[in-house]
Amino acid sequence: MSAASRGRDGHGGSPAEDREEFDVVVVGAGSAGCALAARLSEDPALRVLLLEAGGSDDVLEVKVPAALYKVWRTRRDWNYTTEPQPGLGGRRLFWPRGKLLGGSSSINAMIYMRGGRCDYDEWAQLTGDESWSYEHVLPLFRRMEDNARGADRFHGVGGPLRVEDPRSPHPWSRAAVQSAIAAGHPRNDDFNGAAQEGAGLYQLTQRRGRRWSAADAYLRPALGRPNLTVRTGALTTRVLVSGGRATGVEYRRSGRVHVAHAAAEVVLAGGAVNSPQLLMLSGIGPGAHLREVGVDVVHDLPGVGGGLQDHPLVPTIWHTRSGKSLFRAESPAGYAQWFAARRGPLSSNLAEAGLFTRSRPDLPAPDLQYHFLPVKFWRQAEVDPDVDAFTAAAVLVHVHSRGTVRLRSADPTWAPAIDAGYLTDERDLDALVCGVEKAREIAATGPLAAVLAEEWSPGGTVRGRDALRQSVKDTLESLYHPVSSCRMGVDEDAVVDPQLRVHGIEGLRVADASVMPTLVRGNTNAPTMMIAERAADLIAGRSVDPTLTRTA
Repeated sequence: MSAASRGRDGHGGSPAEDREEFDVVVVGAGSAGCALAARLSEDPALRVLLLEAGGSDDVLEVKVPAALYKVWRTRRDWNYTTEPQPGLGGRRLFWPRGKLLGGSSSINAMIYMRGGRCDYDEWAQLTGDESWSYEHVLPLFRRMEDNARGADRFHGVGGPLRVEDPRSPHPWSRAAVQSAIAAGHPRNDDFNGAAQEGAGLYQLTQRRGRRWSAADAYLRPALGRPNLTVRTGALTTRVLVSGGRATGVEYRRSGRVHVAHAAAEVVLAGGAVNSPQLLMLSGIGPGAHLREVGVDVVHDLPGVGGGLQDHPLVPTIWHTRSGKSLFRAESPAGYAQWFAARRGPLSSNLAEAGLFTRSRPDLPAPDLQYHFLPVKFWRQAEVDPDVDAFTAAAVLVHVHSRGTVRLRSADPTWAPAIDAGYLTDERDLDALVCGVEKAREIAATGPLAAVLAEEWSPGGTVRGRDALRQSVKDTLESLYHPVSSCRMGVDEDAVVDPQLRVHGIEGLRVADASVMPTLVRGNTNAPTMMIAERAADLIAGRSVDPTLTRTA
């Protein structure tokens, strides 16, 4: 039996597993890791090991879309909390990150969003590599997509990632779109098409009313391949480096320490928190910081863990005059609908409708995104909704503030210190104040005006820029889109080059949201899988023809 054929069941290993040989070791079976391992293992000559610290995704709360927040704060969540944020009056914010197969694609809101054309063109400019431009990444998005609407210049069919329209959208979601249009915003039925600006219903990573995560899309179809080994419950503790080259990884599983050697490459796909943490635990990062926490410096790379960005949101919440919100989705009737036909309120991703717009008319592209939820979404779902309500969450998608990820200890079981840096740049605060004002304008217009009653938060008495600025600081939350902590580029603070190779270390790449040079304008799950598709091509030496964006 070859090393690559053992250990697929996720249970404890035999003594022979203590030291194994593979070609590529991928760390993290999240959105990027599942896609990368599946694509790499398409080559039967390549022995691939995929390591995941968490466990199985085979639980009902993962499959049922509306139950997404019930996985948060459980053993299937890394359950991170930021450092106290000075810009938020010292508050700490909760950051759910998936600790299971599929990673955060198994616990997210399933919105299929790529970001704007300008985002990728900016990546190409910042990295000096045209292959990250919109026209060059669009074929990757099309390749990975199986869109229920069919193929065109912007969309593909036949790929692993199923993308569908909401099956049972709530009437208030449609009312929100109509009210946004009545308030002067254009209608947009495809945020991933020719233009991003406007209001419409989101497309979702679902298949027939159930979640379709990266594990569903990529990993599960590949599990039968003899050259792919998947290990769950495997906490990677460090990358092994010899002579300036990554030679493998050390990981803990079932109470034992294992070593997996990589003849070709080690690829980190742990996300914007865990990838920089693992680099630093391995002695790759800011030298002074590593010495402070007792880690021997292998390679002084100052940008590791720096440049952290996240999308902040501010909820505006109203009580409703009549009708039922998704607060009542978990009823016997709701479950009956979902189990019988995968329809009804439990098929909802909660944030069914959205809007992209600009906080100022002189901006070149949208900097605000709205998530309209027919439910009270408050304090990051720490408390279950108690009344029927409607939420308009204004999200800043072009962020100027920056934060850091740092080690607290050389012990790999300690959570890292996350400083999100919220509102450290005043421009972000001003834009979010505008976001609340626009949410109020939409709520007072069109069919929503007949649905909504008094404003619960920030409250109708909170008026004026100063009062709204304070309210934003008091109520700001995270949309859970951390990126850029292992930023791609060619400057001295970049961590990886445009081919995703860690500067100064051979045989080591990072392929996840942490490499994004800047935040995309929108949800980050689809772009993260695109990065994995690109990484697979880079490792395999393939190139994608941008002319493939033409309609088949």
